Amino acid sequence: MKSLLTFACVGALALLTGCVNGPIGKRSNYDVVAYKPKNPENVRIKVSLSNRAVYVMEGDTPLLITACAIGKAGYATPTGSYRISNKIPNKRSGEYGFSINGDSIHPAKVSEASGHYVGFPMAWWSEFTPGYGFHEGAVWPIPRTHGCIRLHHNVAPKFYALAKIGTPVNIAQTQPEDATIGKDLKRPQDYADPDPAPAILVSDRAFTKPPEPLLVDRP
Repeated sequence: MKSLLTFACVGALALLTGCVNGPIGKRSNYDVVAYKPKNPENVRIKVSLSNRAVYVMEGDTPLLITACAIGKAGYATPTGSYRISNKIPNKRSGEYGFSINGDSIHPAKVSEASGHYVGFPMAWWSEFTPGYGFHEGAVWPIPRTHGCIRLHHNVAPKFYALAKIGTPVNIAQTQPEDATIGKDLKRPQDYADPDPAPAILVSDRAFTKPPEPLLVDRP
């Protein structure tokens, strides 16, 4: 019975969440190298929606290249030029999460929670416009989020280390890098892995410390 309840809980959460739902904890071997910038003030972030790719650049030099998940139909990721305006390493969703009543934990929107509400973890949050940001989550091969840009568990902390408050962000349907460094981009294959148990997701155990170093010197 306990396993059935856990399955039902996780399944219901998948229906509730788009931006926040995604694996947390130990993941596949998908990873990318992230390089230290020579001058952090010159770092720029470029997002290609058509290629579902993030390019962190210092001038013409790529520091990090990674696949990402973007907004689904009706929840499009906004395009335009922005700047990183807020960073929270252990952020939780203010809209989607869990309702806790004693030992009972059920997926719920904040407006529907009948008990104590705890938001779904959105680790390594880097906001670029109110309500939208980069954060850890499952990187599906199709548009899947509520407008945020999800990064793989192994990549999100590296991106977080490169993205400073004030770092420029450009989001467009295409970027010039799509035809060069973004061509044949490797993508995660663990996007459909099940989430940890709800008891973990509502605790501090949902946030894991990444291995060091996050950034390495350029060769």
